[in-house]
Amino acid sequence: MATLTISRLFKRFGSVEVLKGIDLEAQTGEFVVLVGPSGCGKSTLLAMIAGLESVSQGEIRIDGTLVNAVAPKDRDIAMVFQSYALYPTMTARQNMTFGMESRRVPKPEMDAAIKRVSALLQIEPLLNRKPGQLSGGQRQRVAMGRALVRDPKLFLFDEPLSNLDAKLRVQMRAEIKELHQRLKTTTVYVTHDQIEAMTMADRIVVLRDGVVEQIGAPLELYDRPANLFVAGFIGSPAMNFLKGTIRLGDKPSFMIDGGVSLPLASAPAGSDGRPAVYGIRPEHLTLGGPNGVPAEVSVLEPTGLETQVFAKLGDQKIVAVFRQRMTASPGETLPMTPDATSAHLFDEKTGARLS
Repeated sequence: MATLTISRLFKRFGSVEVLKGIDLEAQTGEFVVLVGPSGCGKSTLLAMIAGLESVSQGEIRIDGTLVNAVAPKDRDIAMVFQSYALYPTMTARQNMTFGMESRRVPKPEMDAAIKRVSALLQIEPLLNRKPGQLSGGQRQRVAMGRALVRDPKLFLFDEPLSNLDAKLRVQMRAEIKELHQRLKTTTVYVTHDQIEAMTMADRIVVLRDGVVEQIGAPLELYDRPANLFVAGFIGSPAMNFLKGTIRLGDKPSFMIDGGVSLPLASAPAGSDGRPAVYGIRPEHLTLGGPNGVPAEVSVLEPTGLETQVFAKLGDQKIVAVFRQRMTASPGETLPMTPDATSAHLFDEKTGARLS
């Protein structure tokens, strides 16, 4: 197990700056997830930690040791790729022992490692099969086993579940998290799936265009997003954003087009008349209530567990999620009440959270 410290890290490809001064620290045994849209730089950052990409500027330290110029094989890390990267002509056992054989690990030590890891991943019956004879989930377990036999200081995962179907992704997600809870190895995990990030991470790092937007525990990012980007990226369905104006008066409120007034628990001092963006998550809207605002239904999507309602407040679109079965026709008006204590305010120009 190890600490990972990244300081003012830049990556440039010619004149294109891909990473722009990344600062990040992973504590011993921590599970850190890098999340963001395609092209945000998360896989490049992981490759730089692994030593597969050079550092343009800044420092990467593993357990306090500067590793910028250290070869990947000497960093004591193990990496699991999206594509599994298994040798097709080798059995699962051979794939898992290949690296150890290259390092001339004694055979008794290799056998003990294979026995320990295959039992941990429940792949003992698969050891003599080749990758072509394995399912996607089984291949991913073998790829993880190849990493685990090294007993490294640091685990790196690069979107390992992207090639799996939805049901298997949920299963493997739980297995990787359970594995980490047993081994307590420091882990950096890259994904574009915010559900994976929310359910697996001790801390999430949200990246956009090579810049860290926010770092924090999953529920911290969910409950107090630093800006509009994080608020819209974390959560599914995404947070609703409504443009309008803050009103203080006797009670703070938020006025959108059509004279619709939305409740606020609080607002910044001196913000009366300030243009802003009102954020409310779909699950923080309730149906009915004495202060319900009229929402015109566009589409109803029943999923069994819940019903998603796509509607309009004034001229602005919203999504509401209700834990009840209901019927409504397009054009019908339903009263919806936002939970004032769960509402967020963001600056209209910068997108920053208004405290």
